[in-house]
Amino acid sequence: KLGIWQRAIEMSRATPESRNRYVDFLRAVAILCVIFGHWTAAAAYPDGEGGLKITHLLDVTTKSHPFTWLIQVMPVFFFVGGFSNGVSWSAAKRKGTGYSIWLESRLRRLIAPVLVPLAAWIVMGGVAHLCGVSRPWIGTGSQLSLIPIWFLAVYLVIALLVPISHALWSRFGWLSFFGLAAIGGALDAGFFLCDLRNLAWVNYIFIWSAVHQLGYAWNDKQLEGKFRPLMLAGIGGALLCTLVFAGPYPLSMVSVSGDPVSNTLPPKITLLCLGCLQIGLLLSIQAPMKRFLSSVKPWAVTVLINGMIMTVFLWHMTVMILFVGAAHLMGDLGLGAIPNSPEWWWQKAIWLVVCTLGLLPAIALFGRFERPKAQLPGLAPLPAWRLAIGSILVCFGLALVAFSGISGDGPLGLRTLALLPPFLGAALTRRWGTERAPA
Repeated sequence: KLGIWQRAIEMSRATPESRNRYVDFLRAVAILCVIFGHWTAAAAYPDGEGGLKITHLLDVTTKSHPFTWLIQVMPVFFFVGGFSNGVSWSAAKRKGTGYSIWLESRLRRLIAPVLVPLAAWIVMGGVAHLCGVSRPWIGTGSQLSLIPIWFLAVYLVIALLVPISHALWSRFGWLSFFGLAAIGGALDAGFFLCDLRNLAWVNYIFIWSAVHQLGYAWNDKQLEGKFRPLMLAGIGGALLCTLVFAGPYPLSMVSVSGDPVSNTLPPKITLLCLGCLQIGLLLSIQAPMKRFLSSVKPWAVTVLINGMIMTVFLWHMTVMILFVGAAHLMGDLGLGAIPNSPEWWWQKAIWLVVCTLGLLPAIALFGRFERPKAQLPGLAPLPAWRLAIGSILVCFGLALVAFSGISGDGPLGLRTLALLPPFLGAALTRRWGTERAPA
C-alpha cells in the first residue's frame, strides 16, 4: 500500500499538461496563510481570576494591521473558485450535462466535510453542558472553532448562482465584473451615508461574486501576460490606498474588536480592491510559477495539500481551541506570557508546531469525508429545486453558527434553530435511493 507522499508523487506524474497547476498552487498557499494566520493571531492568556481570556493579535497591537493586506486571502479563494467553476460549468455545457447533475457534484464535495466538525461540536457542546461548563464558554469555543464555515456558507450561494454569473460573463465580459463592483460600492455608500447597515450584509454576495468573476476572466485568458495583471494590481492598489488613507475604511482587512467599521463584517469594496491587488500581483508571476510547478516534487506537494484542504480548513481552529482548553486545565501551560511580548512570540512558535502536529490525526480521521465515493452511472438527476433548497438551508445554519456558535436555549444547551438546518439541507441534497434515469 502506497504512503501518502508516494500517492501524491504518482498523481503528480499522471497530471495532464493541460491542467493549470497554478490554480491549485494558489489554493494551497491560501489555505496555509489562513491556518497559520489564525493560529498566530489567536492570543489566549490567564485573566488573573482563574479564568482564561481569548483575544486577537489585531486587538493587541495596531502594528499588526498592515500585515492583514497579506494574510487576508479570502479573495484568492473566491478567485480560484471562479476559475474552477468556470472550467467545470463550461465542460458540463459542452457535454450536455444539466444544472442538477453539475450542482450535485459540487455539493457532494462541499457539504459532507463540514457536517463532521459540526456534529463533533454538537457532541462536545452537549457533554460540556451536562458537565456544568457555562454557556458563554461553550459558545465562544464553538464559535471560534467553527468560524471558518462562514466561507462555505457564502461559497455555496456563489456556486448556486454559477449558471447566472457565467452567463453574465459570457454575454457582457468585464462589464459583469464592473456591474457587481458598482453595486457593492453603492451598498457601501448606503452604509456610510444613509446608515443602511442591515442592507450592507447583501454585499457578501456582490463583493465575492465580483471576485469570482475575475476567475472567469482568468479561465478565458483575459489575464495572461504581465500587463493586464499589473494594471489590475495597480488600479486595485491605488483605489485601496485611497479608500483607506483618504476615506472612512480601516487599515485592517480583518475585523478588529471595538472598531466602528469593519472591512469584512459585512464585506466592503475594499476587499474587492485588495483582491484586485493580490490577484494582479500573483498572476504577473504565473509564467515562471507554472514552469516551477512542472517539476514533480513541487507539484506533488501542491497535490498533497489540495487533497486535504477542506479537512485542514475546517478542523484547524478546533484543534487549537482543544489544545488551549487542555493547557488551561494544566495550570495555563504555555499561556502565561503577555500577548505580543518577546516571550509570547517564543511560545507562539511552539504552539504552531503543537497545533500542526495536532492537525495530523484530524487529517487521518476525517480526510476521507472530502473524497466522496464515485457516483453510480445512470442515476436520475436530483431536482434542481431540491438541491437549491437544501443548499440554502445549509447556508442559513452555517452562517448562524459561524457568527454565534452552538450554545443556546435548546436541549443540552444547544441552538437548535442553527444546528438543524445544515443537516436537513444535507439530507435534501443526498441520494437516498438508486432510481435510474429512464431509458
